[in-house]
Amino acid sequence: MNSSLVFRRLFCSRGFSASCRESELVGAGALPPHAEEASLYLHWPFCLRRCSYCNFNKYVPRRVDNAAMTRCLVKETATLLRLSRVARINSVFFGGGTPSLASPSTIAAVLETVSQNAHLPNEAEVTLEVNPTPTGMAKLKDFTEAGVNRFSVGVQSLRDDDLKRLGRDHSSWEALKAISEARTLCPGRVSVDVMFGLPGQSVESWEGELERVLDVCDDHVSLYQLTLERGTQLFKQVEFGEQTVPGDDVTAVMYRTARRILENRGFLQYEVSNFAKNGAVSLHNLGYWRARQYIGVGPGAHGRFVPQAEGAVQREARTQTLEPDVWMREVQQVGHGTRRRTRLTQLALLEEVLVMALRMTDGLTHQDWAMFNPDAGLHCILGQSEDVLELQERGLLILDVRGLRCSWEGLALLDSMLPTLSDLTPTLPARPYDPQTSCHS
Repeated sequence: MNSSLVFRRLFCSRGFSASCRESELVGAGALPPHAEEASLYLHWPFCLRRCSYCNFNKYVPRRVDNAAMTRCLVKETATLLRLSRVARINSVFFGGGTPSLASPSTIAAVLETVSQNAHLPNEAEVTLEVNPTPTGMAKLKDFTEAGVNRFSVGVQSLRDDDLKRLGRDHSSWEALKAISEARTLCPGRVSVDVMFGLPGQSVESWEGELERVLDVCDDHVSLYQLTLERGTQLFKQVEFGEQTVPGDDVTAVMYRTARRILENRGFLQYEVSNFAKNGAVSLHNLGYWRARQYIGVGPGAHGRFVPQAEGAVQREARTQTLEPDVWMREVQQVGHGTRRRTRLTQLALLEEVLVMALRMTDGLTHQDWAMFNPDAGLHCILGQSEDVLELQERGLLILDVRGLRCSWEGLALLDSMLPTLSDLTPTLPARPYDPQTSCHS
């Protein structure tokens, strides 16, 4: 079941409104928390080839007009920063696509534009996704000189057979070289992406591969289970029996095994898919999971921010035009290529706050929840739900003085836990949040 529907039922059953009318859930003139700051995401949609599993917004053109692309990224960045009126950008993330194919001068121009329109602290995290190919690796030092201080290396696998099946355009040797060079340039600030649940992969082979990755990686690892996306080459190969992927039971064992291995190697899990040691968490992604504002620039980018320059006080969900040529034309004409914008009601915002926070091992604190919703605490909304109590008794969910979070086992079952909340019934009367009552502990 859609998690939005789950929590819409939950909130409405806890007294937000007897009829759950959206008009009653809109904030009454006050800006949401942290409206003065945001993160910035920039999407470079171009790749040298399309991976067999990927359904991201990416394109493989014959040529890219880098100068025009740079001008449009700069223009849209300036337009949306002025529209948001944020005073501070906490982090910048260049994703794709393959942003390491962009010119370092493009990165520098965007960061300069950010500094001209908002405060970009010297210590702000600036991440660039890197594909470990000679084309991308040749510019690593130039990227750091342009302002990048963190790399996310898309290794995916250290087995050449797996890389070939995935349609990756690098070898295991090139991946190892990329990790080494990135660590030399940004020690302690290099993340490695690794996938599991690949065709033909066993629990034993996955263990060995992860151990090999941990022998060479830096202080951050992201684990992603292969997802078969409809319309991709790999989806069709599995559908027609040309490839076989591990079943759900096997991938569940792979995930638990990986968590144990990472913990033994000194990595702390701080989110469903992310592990760090020496405090090397991704500050940019933490902003997403803590429901902070972020501005999306580039073809197909998503954003969540308040367009204060238009007099708005509510956060909007915004999506930029997907097609690069159309997006560039719109940016040249009106300054941005926003294809869709949706005003978020207070209820919709609270749904995002709760769902995103549950991905983190720290979960949602009472203090963070109160910033977004001072009228009803977590205990008021969840504390007397039979379904929530059952999840707690099963050791999957924890609701205590710290807040709401998943247990170690619950984090692995998060997606399957959400529908359990859909049958909540109205057992609590509507009442304002009072930290002195038994409703909050």
